[in-house]
Amino acid sequence: MKFCSDCASPLVLRIPADDSRERFVCEQCGMVHYENPRNVVGSIPVHGDKVLLCRRAIEPRYGYWTLPAGFLEIGETCSGGAVRETMEEAGATVDIGPLFSLLDVVHAEQVHLFYLAQMRTPEFEAGVESLEVALFLEKDIPWQDLAFPTVKQTLEWYFADRAAGRLNQLDAMMVHTRDIARGEKI
Repeated sequence: MKFCSDCASPLVLRIPADDSRERFVCEQCGMVHYENPRNVVGSIPVHGDKVLLCRRAIEPRYGYWTLPAGFLEIGETCSGGAVRETMEEAGATVDIGPLFSLLDVVHAEQVHLFYLAQMRTPEFEAGVESLEVALFLEKDIPWQDLAFPTVKQTLEWYFADRAAGRLNQLDAMMVHTRDIARGEKI
């Protein structure tokens, strides 16, 4: 059971006036409690022809590799959050580029946004949420040990665009989008 954050009364699920969707509503004070997806923001940190990946030191997917990413904080921009997450998880300073991919993960109530990012130097170190951090050539990416379908899809798009020369035309580049299915695995 859920309770109102204003008056601590139980919430009921119903369609409020002037709305078209069921929401949790407090019948005592009338407050509507909206539940919205969480934004996960990250980067594709690149140095030369290598991409920086982090091996997770936290659940979910402990020990699997991922791009540096995490939940957007209140008061920061999406690109600013991607820069922060890259520093926190990989100890890497990046110049953030354009939004590269946007993936809806409806079953997890999340939206994942990844930005192109150029590492200023090849210096990095594992943050508290990473077991290790490493630069990978495309041929060395641990594809079977990637943590999330969104990371795999983003890397596949990145390497395809790089091979096709589309990353050299950033102003003409389109953002890649896709929905991730509930049962989708790496």
